[in-house]
Amino acid sequence: MPVYEFKCQCGHLFEELVPMGTETHQCPHCHKKQAKKIMSACTFELKGGGWYADGYASSKK
Repeated sequence: MPVYEFKCQCGHLFEELVPMGTETHQCPHCHKKQAKKIMSACTFELKGGGWYADGYASSKK
């Protein structure tokens, strides 16, 4: 199950481990089921060597 970020109408932001397809969830702050799933910031990051560091992205000979 993935972790999704939710925002409630009361303004509370929280993350929950829920099944895919879940659109609303109960807010742990106000206990109403009005928290909606929101788009989270991406945490994807390339580190270390790899194709770009090895020169595949450039035309060096």
